[in-house]
Amino acid sequence: MYIQTDGQTAHDNYKLLIGSIVPRPIAFVTSVDEAGIVNAAPFSFFNIVNDDPPMVMFSCVRKADGEMKHTPRNIAANKEFVVHIVDEDNIAAVNHTSINAPGGISELELAGLTAVPGQAVKVPRVQECKIAMECRLVQLVELGHCDMVIGEVLGFHVEDELIHNGRIDVGKLKPVSRLAGASYAAIGRTFELDRPQYEP
Repeated sequence: MYIQTDGQTAHDNYKLLIGSIVPRPIAFVTSVDEAGIVNAAPFSFFNIVNDDPPMVMFSCVRKADGEMKHTPRNIAANKEFVVHIVDEDNIAAVNHTSINAPGGISELELAGLTAVPGQAVKVPRVQECKIAMECRLVQLVELGHCDMVIGEVLGFHVEDELIHNGRIDVGKLKPVSRLAGASYAAIGRTFELDRPQYEP
């Protein structure tokens, strides 16, 4: 079966994208509005884009009327944000922050999560998350009906029990990823493959 993207609706294409590109890591992002209210929301269009300097990106689909959502709007104004990794212990609360709360309402409070002051940025991180990355905005790119945010990671907050020889213990992190619809996934079977070396 071949499906041409311009022959169906954007929503149909969206369903194929989120059902095909799985699992997707989840960025749980905090930002601050002009009144100092902490906004928090999860995004599954998220990944690493550079390691030197360290950079991450996430994308946020706009509202139906084309208006920019709270998170990218706050970041565009303040140039700072914090990205948290979602895990099995906090997924229920993180999911609650996806509520369609109006501006001026803190999703952190609605979800019962705890704000902790940042160190390199003015945006707080979330105490209940095992990993948080304090970020400074590098670029905000409008991509049609979506806003892509690229940020430089200025510092990592990592729970001590997760670090072994400078590496993250994924088994202790217990990250959760996004599938399609209302489905999520935890880490299941893992395996290793050595990268091949070319020998002429």
